[in-house]
This record gives sequence, structure tokens and C-alpha cells, in this order.
Amino acid sequence: MARIVVIGAGLGAMAAAARLAVAGHRVTVYERGATYGGAVGRFTRDGFAFDTGPGLLHLPAVYRDLFVKTGREPLEECVTLTQVDPASRHVFAGGTRVDLPNASRAGTVAALDTALGAGAGERWGDFLVRAREAWDRTRRPLLEEPQPADPAPLAREPYPALKAGLLRRPTTTLAQVGARELRDPRLAALLDAYAWSYGFDPATAPASAAVLPYMEQTFGSWYVGGGLRALADAVYERCRKRRVEFVFDTPVAEVLEKDGRAVGVRLAGGETVEADHVVSGAPVPALHRDHVVEWGHGDDRPRHQVTGTGRVTVCLALRGRREAEAVHRTVVHAAGERPTVTVLRPDDPALRPDAGHESVTVTATVGTSPERDAAGWEAVADRMVEAAGHAVPGLRERLLWRHVRTPEDVRRDTGVAEVPGPALAGAGGRLLPAGNRSALPGLWFAGGWSHPGGGLAHAGMSGALVAGFIVEGADFRGSR
Repeated sequence: MARIVVIGAGLGAMAAAARLAVAGHRVTVYERGATYGGAVGRFTRDGFAFDTGPGLLHLPAVYRDLFVKTGREPLEECVTLTQVDPASRHVFAGGTRVDLPNASRAGTVAALDTALGAGAGERWGDFLVRAREAWDRTRRPLLEEPQPADPAPLAREPYPALKAGLLRRPTTTLAQVGARELRDPRLAALLDAYAWSYGFDPATAPASAAVLPYMEQTFGSWYVGGGLRALADAVYERCRKRRVEFVFDTPVAEVLEKDGRAVGVRLAGGETVEADHVVSGAPVPALHRDHVVEWGHGDDRPRHQVTGTGRVTVCLALRGRREAEAVHRTVVHAAGERPTVTVLRPDDPALRPDAGHESVTVTATVGTSPERDAAGWEAVADRMVEAAGHAVPGLRERLLWRHVRTPEDVRRDTGVAEVPGPALAGAGGRLLPAGNRSALPGLWFAGGWSHPGGGLAHAGMSGALVAGFIVEGADFRGSR
């Protein structure tokens, strides 16, 4: 039985902890904050509750597998999962609207043809065929297997080039895919929105980001009853049942090394804790600058992902009942200085004081420049609320109060303002996160800052990969 220290209580770190505990190891989690969940946060006030991180779950099979492998109760006995239908409503500049069904290619094609004109659905469908090719080329190395020792092949673009006569025009960014292949600014905006929702600027994101809409539209979007925080609750309780120990309000200051190996951690209070393995869910490189560098720096150490973007979340407490025709998720596309925003309106009694009120969450991806002061962030929130008015009738008249969470709040809580995105191939490798195996033997990376990257499903996969390495050894090759 090995002694294992886990740094941080995010979903990926807890997924690793539960699997390691089931394998017979003694696991202790040290969390700098007062609670678990990491980015899957919760804000409550006056009977209203809001998810401050992800609002929907994609690829729930990741957590089904976690619960099957760590106990008798399956995921659906611990949380309530509901497919969101329509998956999303899109409001484009100019007022055109379209509702896209959940996990229905034919339904999506038909909806786009009806809203945007004949041929729009076919162009989107043809794009998804190419996106599937990129997905098939990268699914295993980017999601199911450990990051290869030489990730250089993943730095090459897997999205198929568009044929033009006898020549192939290089397509290097997602924005170019939209302009060249979709040939409709509204379809291009639809594509862009998927990149923004995962923290990527479509103007710089590689064409391989086409896998993001493919993944959502193929495998569907799910809501967890009580909000995504309920999933964090369930994973935490599973860890506790497997006798994982949690120590909150206890930052880890340093990973200890001896004879070229991690041998424990030093806590911020000065206490040292010995360990046979250290699993870190802390942001990379916040705690590990000696072991990772940015891609392209000409160093032989492991690399880490840099997106340069963060998220603003605005929690809106509204008076009045949610209208019957409201949908769970509305994407209001950018217009002028207004960013693209996602408006979440879950019809969930657990998130509101009574049926005469509603909790609404509005999110947008923005740059993480520290130059904005409090007034600057409030101005961003003003524009986001203005956009949300296109999704929520009478929003301003219904608004009781709002709460704004900015990238600077994330920096204060985690040490970095960015929100990590899922691993993407191409772009010279700059959107590949750190590998799960660090350059220091005995130190492992789990969570959104490590392979296969950010997002609930990806974080859960990282926990499974780290546990596989520790339990099965160097020959571990991922899920089969």
C-alpha cells in the first residue's frame, strides 16, 4: 500500500484519488480552499444558487466509468442526468434564431435549413464529416491514451484540407474553416461559438477545434439535477466512502524531492508530509515551474497549454416565473463590442427560492489582461447582461441583483487567471497540456491543466490515466 498525496480537490484530482483508494492505496487530499470541486463552484445568496463553472456535462460515460470502477452504486443512482433538448438556441446578429436538437445530425441539418436557408444544413453536415475525420485521427492519443513521449506528431494539423481543383488550400485556423467551408456568417458564428465556449479564440484556434462541435452534436449535452455542483458532491462522497482523507484550507507550498524523485510535500504552514507518489491537480505551471515550460521554448522539459483567455460569469437573480417556452441554453452571438455569451436557464427548483423566481447564469470568454480594474470588469458584465436580454424576455425589469466573477477572481483562488481548454492537435503543439507523467519521477499531473485538458470529461479522463500509471506501472497504455 503506497502513501499518496493529492494536491487539490478538483474533479480530475478526486477521480484519481477514488481510483487509487480502491486499488488499496492510502490517499490524502490537500486543498487550498474551504471546499472541493475546483472549477465546479457554487455561488448562493437569498435562496438562489448558481454554478460558477461548467453548466452542462458532455461525455457522461467518463463519470459512469468512474462510478462503476469505484463502487457498487452507478452514477445514475447518485445524480440525476437529463439530456438537454434542444441542446442550444442560437440568436445571431440581426435577430435570426435557430434551435438545435440534442445529438441528432438530421435534426440539426433540418433546423439550419429552415432558419438559415436551403443548403445551410448540408454545408454544416459536410463540415461535420470532416470534423469526424479529425476526431477519428486524434480521439485515442488525445483522450484515451497517455500523451506520447514524443508528442510532435500531435502538433500537426489533423483536420483534412479542403480540396480546390487539383490543389489543397491550407486551413490552419477554425475561423478559416468557417469562412472557406461554411460560406455563411451565421454558420461561421455558430462554429466560432463552440471554440469560445471552451476558451479558444477561433481566430487563433487550430482547425482541429472542429472536434468540439462534433463531440457535442454527436454525443449530446446533459444536465445534472441540482446543477453541476451535484456531480462534484457525488464524486466527493464516493472518495469519502473509499476512505480518502481530505484536508481543507491547507495550501501546498512545495513538492519535495530527494535523489531525483518526489518524496512528499511541504505545506504552507511548514509541515512536511511524506509520500510515495504526489498527484497534483494544481494549475500547471503554478506550482511546478521547474518541471514544465510553454510550447515552443526550445526546452526538453514537458510543455503546458497556454490559451490566454479566461471567463467572466454573471449570476442573475430574477423575479418572476420562467416562461414555458424558455430553453436551457441560449447562445447570443457577438454584435459590435458585445461578446458571444452563453445564457443558462435550468428549470431546476433546487436553484431558486420558489417558483416565482429564476436563477440565470451568463458566461463569456475574454482575454485575461490584468489591466482591467473593477470598473472595467463591470463594463464587460454590462455588455453581457445586455446580450442576455435577447434570451430572457424582460430581463432588466426582472433583475433583483447580480454577482460577477472575473478571471481575476479565478487568479486569486487558483494562482492563474486562465481556464484550461481540452487538448487540441495542430497549432505546433501549443494547445497540448502537460503530460500526466512529470519530468520528476513520482510526481503526476491530473485535472484540467494536464492531459487530456480542460472540461469535466477531460478532467475525469486525466484522473483515470494517472491512476492507471500508478497502479499498472510504466507499461500502462490507457483504456482499451
